[in-house]
Amino acid sequence: MSGSARSEIFAHLREAGRGESEENIQRERLSLGSASAPAPPATEICQAFILNVLKNQGSVACVNNRAEAVQAIAHYLYPHFHNYRLVTGNDPRLAAMPWRDAGVLPRFGSLEAGEPVALSFARLGVVETGAAVTWTSKANPAANNFLPEHHIVLVDKNDLVPTMEKAWERIHHALEKTGRPRGINFIAGPSSTADIEGELIYGAHGPHRWHVVLLGDVPVDAQNIARAAQRNQC
Repeated sequence: MSGSARSEIFAHLREAGRGESEENIQRERLSLGSASAPAPPATEICQAFILNVLKNQGSVACVNNRAEAVQAIAHYLYPHFHNYRLVTGNDPRLAAMPWRDAGVLPRFGSLEAGEPVALSFARLGVVETGAAVTWTSKANPAANNFLPEHHIVLVDKNDLVPTMEKAWERIHHALEKTGRPRGINFIAGPSSTADIEGELIYGAHGPHRWHVVLLGDVPVDAQNIARAAQRNQC
């Protein structure tokens, strides 16, 4: 394309743009609406979240309280590593966990070379995608989300939201009170990539295992799904 033809095209585009006010453009954009969220795999919110976590190649444990959460983390660690060590951020919700009750030995800080497993605290769990939402800060280092071989995430049942739209509503509301964190991460499964033939490979550039500990009064049916999945993995 010649320079004169290109200039002519851009001139037409600029002229067309001048005829539309920002108000009209916004009105037309809103008139388009938005696509509806996909139907969840179950009507009960915990069950739907667990099913989507499993669909994303994650694993799940359901616990009623923080003491059980520490036990569940210990039960995950020993079969994989034959020890009870992990790295976790300095988030006060994690620092106050009863680690000694299960013999778990956390190191608080950012993951370093040779440390295979890290634990994060999720601000939200998104049922629509089976994702955990974490905020990056000094208390929650980004390395703990993306560099361990195994990533464990603690999600509170009360922080489950049905859709991405609801997640962003909660996030914006929280930011008004606390200000913006260094980063907001939506994590939905272990790291994955595809080769030229479209075959998925897990753990190529991040965690190759992703384990969610769902904390709270989780319905029995949802717990049974998580237990059945754990048995199938053994």
